[in-house]
Amino acid sequence: MRIVRRQVARTLDFVMCEMMNRMQARHRLDGTSRAALEAYLAECERLTPAQFFGAPAPAASESPEQGTGIPTLRWQGPHPSGYPANDRAHALLFLPHPGGPTVLMFHALASAGDKGYRDWARRFNEAGWNACFVHLPYHYSRVPPGFRNGELAITADLVRTAHGLRQGVAEARQLMAWLRARGTREFGLWATSYGGWIGALLLGVEADFRFAVLQAPIVNVEHAIWESATARCLRRELAGAGITHELVERHGHLSFPTRVQPACGAERVLMAAGIWDQIARVEDIEALQRGWVGSSLLRVEQGHFGFRMAEECFRQLQGRGWVGG
Repeated sequence: MRIVRRQVARTLDFVMCEMMNRMQARHRLDGTSRAALEAYLAECERLTPAQFFGAPAPAASESPEQGTGIPTLRWQGPHPSGYPANDRAHALLFLPHPGGPTVLMFHALASAGDKGYRDWARRFNEAGWNACFVHLPYHYSRVPPGFRNGELAITADLVRTAHGLRQGVAEARQLMAWLRARGTREFGLWATSYGGWIGALLLGVEADFRFAVLQAPIVNVEHAIWESATARCLRRELAGAGITHELVERHGHLSFPTRVQPACGAERVLMAAGIWDQIARVEDIEALQRGWVGSSLLRVEQGHFGFRMAEECFRQLQGRGWVGG
């Protein structure tokens, strides 16, 4: 049975790699791409993470989600991308406990559907926590016309990729400010894959987390760009534009989780890695866990996709008393 699970995991990861490459093949660089990246890096190099991810209090509005009546919060993000649909931040609110602790839920790259996240939000509600399911840049309600869910989040256009990370972190900080204004004083983080990348960067600038769960997070940016099977087409475009490792490294202080230390304290962080994961490799997550001294790591028998990881992480939260039973 274990052999079957391993083969299924590897097959699913292979399919994801091929899908990513097909999407990336739709996005070509041109003769201006290196100059655009260099100009962006020159602008960002002098910024600290607190400055880069800074955000004013949002002018947000609530409205019921069509078909479900679930309250949603929408606001104009502080860092426009040039895609109007993407620049409108969006979060679903599961807030049955006024002023209570609230978990922020960040989904995976190109997440196929949100039913599972909605179910987890309700499980957190039952455990005494509020929950907010956040639409990350270029996903769900934020997909520009003519594109697929998550297609624009990671491409050879590294300026757009970095800008999406900036949007994700800054908008999460705005959401936290909105919740604080309504009495929330403590937060949790439940983040997966691409959401785990954004979540790790958020931990570097926000301290009010009782816990943070990073499930199969993308943490080794060097591997993700220059070695991963998901980025074959991306690398071809970078090489053709003359974009090198050295250029990418110049943004590392703002976008590499390995350059971050959690402001809440590493002992509040639980990471989870799939032992058969070919996208967020277990050895990369192990390396981050060693760098975040005091954090914990779960190794789970799955690939990048699966349900075992979330269940085991939730049991860990209950066992540690971070959420109720």
